[in-house]
This record gives sequence, C-alpha cells and structure tokens, in this order.
Amino acid sequence: MFDEFIQFVRALYDEPSAPIPLHAPVMGAPEKDAVAAAIDSTFVSSVGAFVTEFERAIADFTGAGYAVATVNGTAALHIALRVAGVQPGDLVITQSLSFIATCNAIHYCGAAPVFVDVDEETLGLSPTALQQWLERHAERRAEGAFDRASGRRLRACVPMHTLGHPAAIAAIAAVCADWGLTLVEDAAESLGSWVGDRHTGTVGRVGVFSFNGNKVITTGGGGMIVTDDEQLALRAKHLSTTAKKPHPWAFEHDEIGFNYRLPNLNAAFGVAQMSRLPGLLASKRAVASRYAQWCEDHGWAFVLEPRGARSNYWLNALRMADQATRDAFLAATNAAGVMTRPLWTPMHRLPMYATCARSPLPMTEALADTVVNVPSSARRQVG
Repeated sequence: MFDEFIQFVRALYDEPSAPIPLHAPVMGAPEKDAVAAAIDSTFVSSVGAFVTEFERAIADFTGAGYAVATVNGTAALHIALRVAGVQPGDLVITQSLSFIATCNAIHYCGAAPVFVDVDEETLGLSPTALQQWLERHAERRAEGAFDRASGRRLRACVPMHTLGHPAAIAAIAAVCADWGLTLVEDAAESLGSWVGDRHTGTVGRVGVFSFNGNKVITTGGGGMIVTDDEQLALRAKHLSTTAKKPHPWAFEHDEIGFNYRLPNLNAAFGVAQMSRLPGLLASKRAVASRYAQWCEDHGWAFVLEPRGARSNYWLNALRMADQATRDAFLAATNAAGVMTRPLWTPMHRLPMYATCARSPLPMTEALADTVVNVPSSARRQVG
C-alpha cells in the first residue's frame, strides 16, 4: 500500500537500499577546521572566542538584539523562563502538542503548565483557544492575571513553533499583552522561519533555539536564548554561568545559578554550520516542495507552511486519514528502512502532566493521532 511512497523517498535522496534517517546533519571540512582551531586555541570548554562569535551570528541572523548560548535547548528554555519571572507556584500556559522539554523547563522553575489547544494550520498554540481559556478561568488583578480556581498567578505563555512552522505569534502576543502574560517563544525547531519580516523567537520578550544533532544546524548539543532586552540577556548569561561574579581569580557567586554554558568546541562547530545555513534552508524548501507535489499528485495530505509565514520545513509532515492508517504507514516505512515517526505523545497523556489544568484539546489529539514525520534532511550536495 505504501510502496510507491517508499520508492519516491529513496529516489529523492538517491539511496536505493541503505536506511534513510529522519534528519541527518550536513557537515564536513568547515566544521573540522573550526573545531581544530578551537583545539589549537586551547579554549575548548565554556570560555572562548567561538562562543561569542556564534552568539553574534545567531543574533545577526534572527535580528535579535542579544543572544546567549547554552549547552542545550532545554537549558535555554529553563533560563528563559527564569529571567521572564516565572516563580515557584506560578502557572504557565503552553501547548500539549510539544516535545517534553517545554513542560520540563516549566517544572524546573517550580511552576505548572496549563494546556490549551493548537491550530490545525500552524500546529502551534491557538490564540483563540488561549483567549477562551483566559476568559473562562482567569481574573485580572492589579498585579496580573490569576487562575480563579486555584488562585495561582498566570505568569507566562510558551507557544512552540511546531516542526519549524511559525505559530500565529502576532495574535498570541496580542492576547498575552492584554492579560499581562510574558511571552516566551519556544523556537527550538524554527531557525530560519519567519512571519513577515520577523524571525521566530523575536516577537516575545525572550525566545529560544536548539542545535541538537537533528536540527537545521547543529552544534552536537546546544541552545540559544535571544532577546532585545540587554538586562535580561545579561541576567541570562549570569544564571547560565553558575551566577559567578566577575573577578580575576576569586570564585564568588551571588545566587544559585546553573552550569549551562556552551563549550567553545561546540560553538566552533556552530560557527561553521552558520556558513551553511542559507544553503541548508534552500535545500530543505526544495525537499518540501517535492513532497508537496508528490502528495498533491497522489491525493495525500502534506503539511504546508502557514499562510503569511515562511517555514524552515525542519521536519516534513504528512497527515493520515486516521490512527490505524498512520500506524500501518509507520510500520511499513520503518520496515523498509525509511525512517518515519509520529508526533510526540501529547503532554496531557503522560503520567507526570496528566493532572495539569487544560482546555478541551480536540485538535491536539487529532493531530497527534494522524500526523507523521518523514525524512527531511537537506540533500548532501548542499555546502
């Protein structure tokens, strides 16, 4: 039943028999040279020129005022929430259709997530569902918004740009501004995605990116916080470097911080990857175009970028008719050596987050049961 699709993917990647991964990095001589330069400098850990260069490159590419490198995207989310003011006992509104790092970072702050539904077009948090939940469950006080049932402070909202497709971020930002919620963008998957002339991650007060091995560019492991607020950036850097006070030799710390610094070796890799980024994005859009055309020709449903947005197409996605068809597709493709994956198990279906407050989540559950990700690597001739 799915043989024709498997043959198409093998032809797309010019791979007749070997396993085809979901998303493999493109790397080579530039990355080797950069890492060698970091080794020659003797600065291989958390201090070095490549960290500063990588931060500057991400800030320049996204248009953010400041960028702060971290050891991974989860660490970036944790620090972003802390500097956004999230405190123990707070509630943070987010989406259940997300990688678990989003909720875990909220939990690390001693806060709890509140789940609202997502939009079918963007796969990201629905501003309508957000507004409806607030109207039904929140009240405004002089110091901010509070959950009427529990009395807990509603501190922030964390939408995710799912699979690299931009959420309806302008509308979400408007709702957050109206209710006094701090907007923290989980842009982990969306480097190279835009809404109009704004890069994802730069609309809210703070945004984060991930450079895990399966992202558009990688540092092996790494993350980045972006913001236009200089004081917020300085505090993020301070917290992520164990809250150590500057001093030529003394180890003095003024609060509990975190050892979330990105090593210079990883940053060197990232600097080299940034030189590839335009080509990688162009190749990934070409791959997405091929998928879209094949799906149109064969009557399949391909997940397109939202109207008015430009997606990086980090992971291409198809939507199946039902869960049984999805499961049959996953079994057939993986048995044939073509890696495919479902979306994440929604957070409200996991035992640690099952009791969290939530709105009705019909679109979240429908998408989780029917969407599959298919091989999405940039083709090897890039770079």
